[in-house]
Amino acid sequence: MMTFEANIPNRDECRSCPLTFAYKEIALLYDIAMILTSTTNIHESIEKSMRRLKQNGYLERCAIFKKKEELDELELLISIDLEPYQKKVATYRFGEGATGLAASSREPIVIENIHNNIDYLNKMGNISTQMVSYVAVPLLQDEEIMGVISANIGKKNPLNFDEIVRMLTIVGSLFVGSLKLQQTIVQEKESISELKTYYKEEMQKEYKFENIIGRSTKMQHVFSLINTVAPTDATILIRGETGTGKELIATAVHNLSRRQNGPFIKLNCAAISETLLESELFGHEKGAFTDAREMRKGRFELADGGTLFLDEIGDITPSLQVKLLRILQEQEFERVGGNKTIKTNVRLVAATNRNLEDMVRKGEFREDLFYRLNVIPINLPPLRERYEDVKLLIEHYLRRFMKEHRKNMHFAKPAMELLLDYPWPGNIRELQNTMERMVLICPDGEIEPQMLSHVLPFNYQKLYMQSDPTPPPLHPQPSHAEHHAPTPITKKSLQDLEKESIVQALMDANGVQTKAARLLGMTARQIGYKIKHYGIEI
Repeated sequence: MMTFEANIPNRDECRSCPLTFAYKEIALLYDIAMILTSTTNIHESIEKSMRRLKQNGYLERCAIFKKKEELDELELLISIDLEPYQKKVATYRFGEGATGLAASSREPIVIENIHNNIDYLNKMGNISTQMVSYVAVPLLQDEEIMGVISANIGKKNPLNFDEIVRMLTIVGSLFVGSLKLQQTIVQEKESISELKTYYKEEMQKEYKFENIIGRSTKMQHVFSLINTVAPTDATILIRGETGTGKELIATAVHNLSRRQNGPFIKLNCAAISETLLESELFGHEKGAFTDAREMRKGRFELADGGTLFLDEIGDITPSLQVKLLRILQEQEFERVGGNKTIKTNVRLVAATNRNLEDMVRKGEFREDLFYRLNVIPINLPPLRERYEDVKLLIEHYLRRFMKEHRKNMHFAKPAMELLLDYPWPGNIRELQNTMERMVLICPDGEIEPQMLSHVLPFNYQKLYMQSDPTPPPLHPQPSHAEHHAPTPITKKSLQDLEKESIVQALMDANGVQTKAARLLGMTARQIGYKIKHYGIEI
């Protein structure tokens, strides 16, 4: 690294040769600038620069104080020639002592004799008789006070106060710029790290779709609508029963949009408690609540420049509905426990399986928010209305799970017909889970109709048992006896049996939904939906 000799001449020499002094001053500033850009350790570079100021007669001791966030207080950030115990007590309120006065007045403060001036508080102690003066210069950036740089000056110092204040003002600006740049780099790294963590967690989730399958007229209409609206930034509301693939549609919208290279962040509003949902959406500041040990960004902040998918939007509380409406209108919010307004540029895709119009009429959902969300509605048909797609989906998941579990299977025609006639109340999610269960349980080779009693949902098993009290084994032995065909299945009979099964399971579980769900092989969300759908009173 190139350096200059910058030994400052005495005061008389400076007055007799101002050009020489100016050259020495510029050389010193160049030296400090090179130090600040020579390493990524900014604190170390600033300390080294402070010592260079000391070597050239500007000061004996130096410190930078940083303004605390949201408070009119200063805390020590970087210093030279201070003991550890001195650093602990080096804090000032705005207006307190010469250091705090420089921050509140935004003007340099000069104390010619610290030994008889009440504005010099000597909080850090150990002031020798050799130190007689003190200078505190505010550090400003874009008219905002960032902190204060201070210097203790010895009695043999050859420079006048104007020269010292000018030098501290210049190097202070260089220090602030370097610290701000480092802060920006750290924040960018944290943002990238947070996104990596989020995507890693998403990849590890058990359930995800790989692509959209559908050739039915209704799905072709959905695909056409996605192609039309995805390139815009319009808010989209995806509606459909649980398990119809709303998250998959949201992913397609993001991938076809102008934001495809930005983040795609997802959140299920029904899967998180009311108390935590606000923090998940908007983030929180350190100390905002008992477990908030550090600042955390919310999903709106993580999704800046990309797409945010909010599933089960109909489950958010009225208080959160107000805050969501504000961010849709103003594109700004505050973290929980904070008062700093954060701007964000997010394209929102929401989804729900609830009747929002009915909720609006009942006063459970804000009408103005509903209209804000329902700019572009996409209605997903249930699987029972996509008969042409059922076989495609069955074959897709059969191939997928055979490859995953290293099996070779195919359906007998009657078995495929039974699956095609089944109404799939749990939609694609139920079909996927059923196919995986079938591949795991059934043997290689042809899948016969009687094997389905072991892999289809509980309500279907019960119906099959009524038609044949003795279900055949998974590995049937050759026999010349004729097998009786199962009783014809209708949508109404299956739904009646499903409702009856849920009621019985709730009775067996003493009304505990999660326990009843386990008995039926359902999730808590699925049984909750079924209870509402059938109007079962608990």
